[in-house]
Amino acid sequence: MAFAMIPLSQWPCCCCFVLLMMMMMANYAESIGVNWGTQAAQDLHPTMVVQMLKDNNISKIKLFDSDHWTVKFFAGTGIEVMLGIPNDQLSRLTKYGNAKDWVKENVTSHMYDGGANIKYVAVGNEPFLKSYNGSHMKTTFPALQNVQKALNEAGLGDKIKATIPQNADVYDSGSDGPSAGDFRDDIRDLMVDIVTFLQDNKAPFLVNIYPFLSLYENPDFPVEFAFFDGGSRPVQDGNIQYTNMFDANLDTLAWSLKKSGTPNVKIIVGEIGWPTDGNINANTRLAQRFYNGFFRKMATKKGTPLHPGNIDVYLFSLTDENAKSIAPGSFERHWGIFGYDGKPKFALDFTGQWNSKMPVGAKNVQYLPPQWCALKAGINTSDDRIPPNIDYACRQSDCTSLGYGGSCNKIGTRGNISYAFNMYYQMNNQDVEACDFKGLAEIVKKNPSTPECPFPLALQSFGIRLNAGIVLSALTTFLVSIALF
Repeated sequence: MAFAMIPLSQWPCCCCFVLLMMMMMANYAESIGVNWGTQAAQDLHPTMVVQMLKDNNISKIKLFDSDHWTVKFFAGTGIEVMLGIPNDQLSRLTKYGNAKDWVKENVTSHMYDGGANIKYVAVGNEPFLKSYNGSHMKTTFPALQNVQKALNEAGLGDKIKATIPQNADVYDSGSDGPSAGDFRDDIRDLMVDIVTFLQDNKAPFLVNIYPFLSLYENPDFPVEFAFFDGGSRPVQDGNIQYTNMFDANLDTLAWSLKKSGTPNVKIIVGEIGWPTDGNINANTRLAQRFYNGFFRKMATKKGTPLHPGNIDVYLFSLTDENAKSIAPGSFERHWGIFGYDGKPKFALDFTGQWNSKMPVGAKNVQYLPPQWCALKAGINTSDDRIPPNIDYACRQSDCTSLGYGGSCNKIGTRGNISYAFNMYYQMNNQDVEACDFKGLAEIVKKNPSTPECPFPLALQSFGIRLNAGIVLSALTTFLVSIALF
């Protein structure tokens, strides 16, 4: 019907335009990756994650380790994989023999016809954070050198590059704008060595940029500057105006690279996202605003003033992780675009074409029985036994949604107590003994959830299903052997 309204003389032009737009969208989709962390009481099976990525046209995944069992499920999928090496393994990799063994066990073993499409190895994770007090200063760069050398020696150096995921705190510009950007004084010499190595090996600089954290850490940070919809007051830096924190931050890095003599090192955004719970500014409304603005910006492929063009990005993150450390803040367990069980939280448009819809969630997710742990009926909320038991439940599980600004903050005292008890119960796989709390709790069949505050159910462990399969296979083999005998 639409073509009937267009003069025939204009059809070729329109067709070319549509084709061009489709190509741009396809190319943009290839630039989107996602982080998948597994610090949770129960994780989705990797096959479910693979299907989620395919269903949402996400072509790249960044892992935080190199677990062989997990990586093997990406074989033959075409999904580009970035392996991770945790910080606690860096000192071991300062010995080349260990790095060589690591590459053999975690990379080469997957490099067969139809194997995993490994593209990068992330050596450490934000190892130079100020909070680490320099504990990884002497191990990170040697580990990077050894891993890349081992990749080269294995004949994989042209295909797979080693890099270091860095927090944006490794560079700074003070209050003078991006053009004053440079690497931190205490690590500048080390960073120059690292970026020179990256340039020599044609490896990218991987940086994590979080506008949310700027808002969280600085009460005077202009809220609108964290987003992309033009509501902020521009920041002038010479002849350039910056209207959002992302552009200003990435250009500060670009200036830092330029001043280090490595202006052509490719920049990849290793983590970017917005949490949905655990803080007054962490909610689905602001997360949706952030992501859709970000996707629209990325779809233009204009980049930033100092770093024009397409930018590869890895969203943080795929799913919530209810066992992460909350030292940085309660929001740490709520970065997922999807919940712990793979359910989408809000409508998105990965293409940036103003066409938001709910992402495709995980399929065939199996839960434990529909039962919850709650405060016993008839027990008064002022019972002296309750405070220490709530404290125990929350320290051993996840009560981050109960804090100020959290999604479950307004469900009342009785609801708060039941939520804490239930989180402990579910994170302990519905163990009957996990719903006692000195006789204060009971297992209920009626769902105590509210529209704002869902009480989660534990996922059925795929380890249990796997073990059942092994048992069945062993039993079959036994019965066959009896029949043959």
